[in-house]
Amino acid sequence: MTFMTDPVQNDIEGKILQLRKDFPILAQKVHGKPLVFLDSAASAQKPVKVIEALRAVFTSQYANIHRGLHWMSEKTTQAYEESRQKVARFLGAPTSQEIIFTKNSTEAINLVSYSYGSLLKPGQAIVISEMEHHANIVPWQLLRDRVGIELRVAPITDCGELDEEAFKTLLSDGKVALVALTHMSNVLGTIVDIQHYAALAHAAGAKILVDGSQSVVHFPVHVTDLDVDFYTFTGHKLYGPTGVGVLWARSEILHAMPPFMGGGDMISSVSFEHTTWADIPHKFEAGTPAIAEVIALGAAIDYVEEIGFETLKNIERYQLSYAIEKLSQINSLKILGSASKRGGVISFVMEGVHPHDMATLLDKNGIAIRAGQHCAEPLMKRLGVFATARASFGLYNTHEEIETLAKTLLQIRTLLQ
Repeated sequence: MTFMTDPVQNDIEGKILQLRKDFPILAQKVHGKPLVFLDSAASAQKPVKVIEALRAVFTSQYANIHRGLHWMSEKTTQAYEESRQKVARFLGAPTSQEIIFTKNSTEAINLVSYSYGSLLKPGQAIVISEMEHHANIVPWQLLRDRVGIELRVAPITDCGELDEEAFKTLLSDGKVALVALTHMSNVLGTIVDIQHYAALAHAAGAKILVDGSQSVVHFPVHVTDLDVDFYTFTGHKLYGPTGVGVLWARSEILHAMPPFMGGGDMISSVSFEHTTWADIPHKFEAGTPAIAEVIALGAAIDYVEEIGFETLKNIERYQLSYAIEKLSQINSLKILGSASKRGGVISFVMEGVHPHDMATLLDKNGIAIRAGQHCAEPLMKRLGVFATARASFGLYNTHEEIETLAKTLLQIRTLLQ
């Protein structure tokens, strides 16, 4: 990658500095040093717009939703359902009835594993890849053990991309019922060509689920254009609150799936002898949901859309190209993965320095990164490492912060090697 020319750099840097003002948490110091937050892939910081949306729910419009006949409940219900419509538009979904609110992507994938998985038969297979997050591995292992399906793992190449020929081979016997892939790796930053792999899955008679936890904050997602069957994401990586995630699925599939949990709001009628289910999406939303968080997720989507993905893309390309350029100049530091399409995540190792030591010393200098296996232990084994350090970027990370990371890593190399 080649770093951008100065006029472009200055324009993007000015935009980043402007956007940083929306994130009050970034103004503080840690251990006496300005906070450099490079852990947005784990959870992004929150803009004032989202913080104020949460505050407004609890100070002016909080009540339980759907069942109340009073003004406050109706007002809150309207705001809640408006967020569902925003999510549908954000994902390019044909109807908001296809949007299911969950706690996070993990719960969304577990919902599909439990509910859609109950429709699968022994002898059928599910394909995942070597670069999946544990949330897109463990639920399928549980389904394998519960139902008797086969779990197949598609390998990746040395540069961190899916091995397409090996993937096709896994589909070739016609037994695969579902493919479950990440849209963007939380370790390597690899962006998977989902439209292409969805076509391969469908040609083999399989459905496809996509874990969009990392992707939705980096580039626009249109589920109809991608031609997928399930898509999940989580709010807290999209500058939204914790405790809210999304499952999108095709209406005909949701209608065929049994409920995930039983309780209030997911029923049409209950007797001691028999219960009938509410229509989608409520069929899959038992109990009181994360009301304020769902409404604030709508505010996060508004915020991202107001900035625009073209601006976000330019910011990320600027950050990623400069970070790779600076980190590549550090002797004994190795960046993992070299996919042709990648997002704003860089995992790296330094010869003779444990990633946890790197993270601890960076923290003493006010720099927050992630160190460990990143909930991707099988991928660590494939890469031949026990753990990595990971820097991940949000729309608020500046040229100066990347410089600070690189300079501090140089100091750590001198100190520990």
